[in-house]
Amino acid sequence: MGMGTFERLESSVRSYCRAFPVVFASASGATLVDEEGREYLDFLSGAGALNYGHNPPRMRRAMIEYLQAGGVLHGLDLATPAKRRFLERFEEVILRPRGMSCRVQFPGPTGTNAVEAALKLARKATGRQTVAFFANAYHGMTLGALAVSGNAAKRRAAGVPLAHALSLPFDGDLGPGVDSLDVFEHVLGNPGSGVELPAAVIVETVQAEGGVRVAGAGWLRRLERIAREHGIVLIVDDVQVGCGRTGAFFSFEEAGIRPDLVCLSKSISGAGLPMSLVLIRPDLDVWEPGEHNGTFRGNNLAFVTAAEALSYWEDDALSREVERKGRRIGERLAEMAACCPGARAHVRGRGLIRGLFCGEPGVAAEVSRQAFARGLVVETAGPRGEVLKLLPPLTVSDEEVERALDIVAESLAAALAKTGVPAGENAGGGAPDTRLAPPARAG
Repeated sequence: MGMGTFERLESSVRSYCRAFPVVFASASGATLVDEEGREYLDFLSGAGALNYGHNPPRMRRAMIEYLQAGGVLHGLDLATPAKRRFLERFEEVILRPRGMSCRVQFPGPTGTNAVEAALKLARKATGRQTVAFFANAYHGMTLGALAVSGNAAKRRAAGVPLAHALSLPFDGDLGPGVDSLDVFEHVLGNPGSGVELPAAVIVETVQAEGGVRVAGAGWLRRLERIAREHGIVLIVDDVQVGCGRTGAFFSFEEAGIRPDLVCLSKSISGAGLPMSLVLIRPDLDVWEPGEHNGTFRGNNLAFVTAAEALSYWEDDALSREVERKGRRIGERLAEMAACCPGARAHVRGRGLIRGLFCGEPGVAAEVSRQAFARGLVVETAGPRGEVLKLLPPLTVSDEEVERALDIVAESLAAALAKTGVPAGENAGGGAPDTRLAPPARAG
């Protein structure tokens, strides 16, 4: 037992198992259990693929019933009852109540497949090549998605030039009082800028891997206006922060915008099974049959669990709980930020994606290590790993939230002591990021 087999046989590209070097044998809800029987609170949640926790009972029952009935597991894009039920439920529970008229594409099993499909479709529909993206964005590891991602280390690993992409500053990048979208409007309106009109602009409303950086509602609305004025396809990557992670089912609902293309994956299947989709404004659905396909674009077991997961969204109960628990986490993290050095430490996030920017290099990584030793799985984010990112299941209990936050507080104190960084009062650094206006649900 132990990690020997993995170290001997598995590629050196592995990452999460290096940070959390135990063998996990079972899981339920927000709890992971290793081979030795030790329990861990999971505030990583499969990097956002487990919004309803591990092995949610209703979805597990649906899987078992489908398997016992001999339902189709692999079907390419053939029509099946499982796919039909998901599509009908998605229309009934998600699209129709929001006044959204969309076509649904199943491009493959992962988020990067959805992003690749959206980029290709935007280029095909407009006849243009360039896609605008924002600094510190993360959209996936395949070449097209990587071209519109900002992380330098991941981009270097591509091994080839990453072309046909325009990098722009994200909300807040240019400092207080400066709207970074002025740059976008300037290059679009200046015939001497050397920038060709993009086919699309792709954005995360919360940059999760980029450091839990929140785009303000007004900023998102202005981005939508710019895209409309110039005939640019607006793509929202909701792979990690959609499916209720910020409160509403879609992360962009609070801003009241209507993207042309929406990428979903991770928790869309409900139980962590591989599945992704692209929501397409109907007039943009210009694909010819087979122009974008994939062997595993018909995961029928994922359709079964995805249809079941939509039961959580038949009313606003879960959304309200996400917002309430998120506020509590933000309050506790703000208290911890006051213990970090200097005036830079602060809290970021919305709903149940929260980040503690620790103010000094290396502190967040040490907090993660200390937390794991105390029974909490929590990762870091940001271009330098400078943010501790909390990503619990949406169904996490209040008791689990408090226990996890107690561990984070203990781990932060231990990390500051170990790294030699003096703890102290952070005057003004602890306030949560509140740039997003109060929710005003889209129609």
